[in-house]
Amino acid sequence: MSDELPNVELLESVHSFPCIFRFKVIGAASENFSERVLAAVCAELAEEIEPSFTTRTTSGGRHVSVTVEPEMQNADHVIAVYARLRVLEGLVMLM
Repeated sequence: MSDELPNVELLESVHSFPCIFRFKVIGAASENFSERVLAAVCAELAEEIEPSFTTRTTSGGRHVSVTVEPEMQNADHVIAVYARLRVLEGLVMLM
């Protein structure tokens, strides 16, 4: 997994902020990974409303994919969420 966060200029060139932004996070299915992903995203949101999200566990049950779609105000806001997500214990992939 790359250690680089997304580039502000790239994010602004492909998204019109504010917008709904999709974060897809894959990690170990144990230790409340899904809840920790959602908590990390919510920690950066200004509103009290939980964003739309879905989860899907692999057929073997080892990993879970969490897709969260919050409204993001700007590219810096997106980068702040990525920074919180990338340090989660059990993280396998972040898109």
